[in-house]
Parts: sequence; C-alpha cells; structure tokens
Amino acid sequence: MSITKKISAGMLVLAVVIGAPAHAFTPESSDPIKIADNNWSSQKVLARVAQQLLEKLGYQTKVVPADSQGQYAAMGLGDLDLQMEIWEGTMHNSFMKEVKAGRMVDVGSHTATTREDWWYPEYMEEICPGLPDWKALNACAEKFAVPETAPKGRYLAGPVDWIKHDKEKIEALDLNFTVVNAGSAAALFGELKSAYARKEPIVLFNWAPNWVGAEFAGKFVEFPEHEAACVEDPKWGVNPDKTYDCGSPKGGYLKKGAWSGFEKKWTCGYQLIKNINFTGPMIDQAAALADVKGLTHDAAATAWIEQHPQEIAAWMPDCAK
Repeated sequence: MSITKKISAGMLVLAVVIGAPAHAFTPESSDPIKIADNNWSSQKVLARVAQQLLEKLGYQTKVVPADSQGQYAAMGLGDLDLQMEIWEGTMHNSFMKEVKAGRMVDVGSHTATTREDWWYPEYMEEICPGLPDWKALNACAEKFAVPETAPKGRYLAGPVDWIKHDKEKIEALDLNFTVVNAGSAAALFGELKSAYARKEPIVLFNWAPNWVGAEFAGKFVEFPEHEAACVEDPKWGVNPDKTYDCGSPKGGYLKKGAWSGFEKKWTCGYQLIKNINFTGPMIDQAAALADVKGLTHDAAATAWIEQHPQEIAAWMPDCAK
C-alpha cells in the first residue's frame, strides 16, 4: 500500500473511531500547537500520533525540530508547546527546572517505564565472561577496543546532546573505556546491526522501550543501583570521591509535558494529550514501524493509529465527541 493510501486509510479508521466529523467543535485557538521533534524514532512517531489526533479535532499543528535538552527552556518561553516523551534518566533535571518555575506542566506519565544505560548483545557473555556485572568490563576492555580508542575499550554512546554523564561514570568507576559518540540514533544502531551480524564485540547505549530489544538478544550492564545521592554526594557509593558511580534509574518514568499556557489556550487538545497513554510494547511497535518496517515517521504514526482503534477511542476527550 502506498504511503498516501496508508494515510487516507488511517484517517478513515480514525474518523470511524471518533464517531464524529473532523470539526465537531470549534478549536479554542487557530494558533498552531508546536510539537517537539527529537532525533530518535519512538519520539518522532509518538509526536506525530499526537499531531494527527490533534489535527483530526481541528487544531493547527507544527512539528518543530528540537534539541533534547534545550527544548525545555524553549517550551518554558512558549516557543514549543508539547513534548510526548520525557525520559527520567536523561531529561529529569531540565524538565523539572521548568515545572518548578511554573513555565511548564507535567501532563502525566505513560504506563511505559524506562531504562537507559550501557547494553551489549548476548553473545558478548562468551567473549567477556562475567557480564552483565560491570566489574567484568575492565578485564575485557581491549576486546572492545577500536583503532581510535586502543588499548582502551570503546563505549559507543548516543549523540552528544543526549547527556548521559558517561565520561563521569567511566572516571568514577575507573573503567578502562573511552566514550565515542554516534552522530545519530540511526548511526548508533547501524553499528549494532553490523557488529551483531559478525558477532563482533560492542557495548553501546540503548534504552527501553525501544525496538532494539525485540530484534536483538542482549542485556543491560548491571552497574551499582542508582540512587539520587549517586549524582549529588561524592561520598555515596563505591567511589567516595566521585559522583556518577552508579547505573541509570531502572523503571524510570516516561512523561508528557506542555507549555504552562497550553490548557487554557487549547483546552480540549490538552484533555486529549492528558488521556494519551502508551505502554512499553506500544512504543516498541511504534518505533519498529519506522526502524524495522522502514515507514516514514508520518506514515508510521498513521499505521499505528490504524492498528489501535480501541486505544484511540479511549483517548478521545468528551469535549470532541
């Protein structure tokens, strides 16, 4: 089916699900709702699911490319209006700064919980005995080395703007590794696909929910358990002189956030966003439509909507019915 036909079919299904014409009520404002667009597929697809549902209600929207950290200051200023994926492990501090200042609002958590940390394919347990325990890494560091890092191992991190404090973790845990940043999520997982096909050593940044876990057998490295004190108090943890001597949070939140004026300006749209609630498997599927099936992010959002009529019906607010 062509992308055009997919979009048409998706809108037909959505119209039936909602049970009302596209403009069942008059939007409170004709100004476009500016939706943050980051550089990984699940966020891009979820942003476009929200966009298509908001447009079905009659709202004007605009998807705006945004840095994963700078987007919060922009939203606090009203230059952006909506973020559908706020990850605790990467974005908590930037997000909460704006919430505490009254410039953003927390629109609620998805059912999905998150984890973001070092990850390796399962075959690495034969190459590096002792994994997933982080203490096994130093004994195998040279096996993870590439020419630019040898004799140190390479840790393949995400893009630089995905601030994860990996250099601080390496220093605090005295790991014989060097951080190398991938230029994009596509580049990050392109290297994983290549290494996996050849069963070559690799340890890289990964997260869940994500499509990767469904396509490649692998595990997260188990670092010391995360506590807030790990990043605040050097005396906490295995290194009494350094912070970040721990892993990232397990079971972290995945939230939606909005500019503080959103609810007043687009009241019915706010209720829709508040109702939207993705589970982990739902996000896995959304990302896979783009990264595995090869759909554009717009077409992936349309396909996801087609496949989840019951969820869409439950999310539609009473004010639009």
